[in-house]
Amino acid sequence: MQPKPNIVHLPVYQPGKPIEEVKREFGLTEVIKLASNENPFGSSPKALEAIRGELGNISLYPDGGAVSLTNALAEFLGVKPNQIIFGAGSDEVILMMARAYLVKGDETVMASHTFPQYKHNAEIEGAVCIEVPLTADGKHDLPAMLERIGEKTKIVWICNPNNPTGTMLTHDEIESFLRQVPPHVLVALDEAYCEYNMTDVYPDGLKLLQTYKNLVLLRTFSKIYGLASLRIGYGIGHPDVIHTINQVREPFNTSRFGQAAALAAIGDRAFIDECRRRNAEGIAQLTAAFDRLGLSYFETHANFIMVDVQRPAKEVFEALLRRGIIVRGGHALGFPTKIRVTVGSAEQNDKFLKALEEVLAEVAVQA
Repeated sequence: MQPKPNIVHLPVYQPGKPIEEVKREFGLTEVIKLASNENPFGSSPKALEAIRGELGNISLYPDGGAVSLTNALAEFLGVKPNQIIFGAGSDEVILMMARAYLVKGDETVMASHTFPQYKHNAEIEGAVCIEVPLTADGKHDLPAMLERIGEKTKIVWICNPNNPTGTMLTHDEIESFLRQVPPHVLVALDEAYCEYNMTDVYPDGLKLLQTYKNLVLLRTFSKIYGLASLRIGYGIGHPDVIHTINQVREPFNTSRFGQAAALAAIGDRAFIDECRRRNAEGIAQLTAAFDRLGLSYFETHANFIMVDVQRPAKEVFEALLRRGIIVRGGHALGFPTKIRVTVGSAEQNDKFLKALEEVLAEVAVQA
């Protein structure tokens, strides 16, 4: 049996190590996972109640069009229902965009160190991935990306805040870029972490949609909403673009539980505000410790921080693992002396920092 030749080299996505696996491997009773940018404060109580309300409907298919959720989200965002498409996480919306628009020989532009599913799905479709290095401060180099757009370019991917660096592009930077992109080239602006924004310069993607028909926003209920296990995300764009993406969507691609929980979560703004505030406090807690330890880091606008531990990332990752702390090692992300750590609760952050100090004393500085 012969697979498609353009997929044989593709790596299988490696998520952060599961908590139970680490407990078994190292004989630990307590493990803290700060590797997958999950919400340490859980989910809205309203979402949990909505899930309980669906338990009697497990045998029934979900609403294939997610109509109630679509209408509620459209009203909340101030867009029309035909501008929204749902997926099993925003990952599936990325997959659908690649499936709908890319064919063999097309080109797609992205940063060299960003969310890997852009490249993964583009290569499945046989597209050529043009990767542009980040700037020294870990941001997308928009002028350089603009220069790489050519006649064969179909989609440009921008992750903002960027995963794994946490860095942010401003509204003016994004708008200037969009003004210069040819109108037939799609720009996917991935805003998975947008709800963590604490600045007044973060892009107003919904406003930009009113002018740029080639813009698609990608968002998710996995991060600040705390619904990661339910796999529900969405895209927002021009009705014609959303219609095209919808043509390749699988039937019943989101669950009853995901739809019900997301519908309830939209209305609990107090929960979102509280998570945003506590995340900002956690960033301050971690960066103060990094400053004290003399460790540099990228300025983050998400719920994770990439910090330079000045030592081989794999060794630091493994040493933390033995202490029951799961982070994301930069050796797997193209940053050999950095680790990416999710912002946890104050208690989780304290335990991570204590373990990190022990590890820094144990592992030799990178020559």
